[in-house]
Amino acid sequence: RNYATEVSLDPTASVAQSLSRTSNLFKTYKPITPGIRHLRRPLNPHLWEGRPIRELTVALRKKGGRNNTGRITIRHRGGGHRRRVRLVDFVRKEPGPHDVVRIEYDPNRSAHIALIKNRDPNVEGIKKWSYILATEGLRAGHVVESFKQGIPDGLVPGYKDSKEERVKSAIKTVNADGVVETSSASLALGVLRSLTIKPCNVVPLRLIPPGTIVNSIALQLEGRGILVRSAGSFGQVVSHEEGGKYTHVKLQSGEVRKVLQECCATIGKVSNPLWKNRSLGKAGRSRWLGRRPKVRGMAMNRCDHPHGGGRGKSKGNKHPRSIWGWNTKGKRTRKPGPKGPKNSNKMVVHERPRGKEKR
Repeated sequence: RNYATEVSLDPTASVAQSLSRTSNLFKTYKPITPGIRHLRRPLNPHLWEGRPIRELTVALRKKGGRNNTGRITIRHRGGGHRRRVRLVDFVRKEPGPHDVVRIEYDPNRSAHIALIKNRDPNVEGIKKWSYILATEGLRAGHVVESFKQGIPDGLVPGYKDSKEERVKSAIKTVNADGVVETSSASLALGVLRSLTIKPCNVVPLRLIPPGTIVNSIALQLEGRGILVRSAGSFGQVVSHEEGGKYTHVKLQSGEVRKVLQECCATIGKVSNPLWKNRSLGKAGRSRWLGRRPKVRGMAMNRCDHPHGGGRGKSKGNKHPRSIWGWNTKGKRTRKPGPKGPKNSNKMVVHERPRGKEKR
């Protein structure tokens, strides 16, 4: 800790320091050992340095990549430091305002989590506390709210969260001059969006305007958020089908798919976007994370891998393959979306870019 090069966050720093993004965003160390010469970590001074709430965690029992018969089904796993799983609430059914107490580190995911406290006086005990996935910019003292159960009556005068009122709000009238006039319900909808579209709020997709950045997207009405949950990732609401029941959402991979408008999503971008630019510095730090070494196929024998055998570096004049013989570069192994079999995935509007399209 004494050798860490802490970065000054003084706003009166020189222009050169403010433009030096690498030194301002990452923490580096003096190379007194080979293991920390290339070690680079994102600076997160807002993280809680203490332990999590014990009642909101459960012990993680490791299996080393083995199934119920004891056979290895996922290679290169095993060992690692002991962990406790944080019970993160991805459903967020509880309505009403919740206060953000602190932002915590979670060893089981790349993003950070936030500890929130329910303001409802009727809720007692451990139910008053919960962990949620933190969005970028969320800090202690902020207030978050979930509208998964619907918009409470009286939040916006003139707006009622019912199907009949939604149909009325979509009706437009034309006056004598030919100018389109929106109804008062449409204006109330705009006021409602200004009150609900805030970072880390859970809002139904039908109330989210196009172009909004979202994460933790659910695919079922009462389901948990399952899409876009890793550090720095985000989705974007593209459009709403007029008179339909689907909303088009662009995912992190570039795929555009339909999601039910009644499903919910969290506003904002997932926290810890600099996670992908970190450097572990040494192989041992990867072992602490539970990752075992990987061996190249060309370094194996012929009986162990399609690339193995031969004299020197040679893979036998074959296309790159996996250990089970599957082609690994460019060969499609699944057929989702419009280009796949009939009715394979009706929800995909546009597949993720591949090949030249991606470049």
